[in-house]
Amino acid sequence: MTEAACAIGIILGSQSDWETMQHAAQALDRLGITYETRIMSAHRTPERLYEYAREAQGRGLKAIIAGAGGAAHLPGVAAALTPLPVLGVPIESQALRGLDSLLSIVQMPAGVPVATFAIGRAGAVNAALFAAAILGLADPVKAAAVDEWRRLQAAAIPERPQTP
Repeated sequence: MTEAACAIGIILGSQSDWETMQHAAQALDRLGITYETRIMSAHRTPERLYEYAREAQGRGLKAIIAGAGGAAHLPGVAAALTPLPVLGVPIESQALRGLDSLLSIVQMPAGVPVATFAIGRAGAVNAALFAAAILGLADPVKAAAVDEWRRLQAAAIPERPQTP
């Protein structure tokens, strides 16, 4: 996959965040949606983040999924630097089990929106599905992939509980 072909950017604050963010990548793989992944820290590599966010739209990205833990400024700073939708995934932290990450991402000032998802794996998967739904507004193939995901999910739920 070439970078020019990517629709979604997945960015994470550190290598350890990949444990959670790989679930977003796997969901996009299942949906047939191209993406790129990058590690950048709002605090440790701000120039890298600045360059990435400023150039993302011009390179053809349609949305950015940003996962971060702790202070979790990555999604908010990215949102301040790009007109693209930014989808924030709080990473579970040791100190407060991700509540600190969630509050940092969700509590953005008016005018700098970040769509914020659940802490951890569920948030990463849902961010990928949300990004796919955004793409589906202009691409019937991607919309059909999201519909199929939902259909298969519903079909996997039994009508009645199984007795042992």
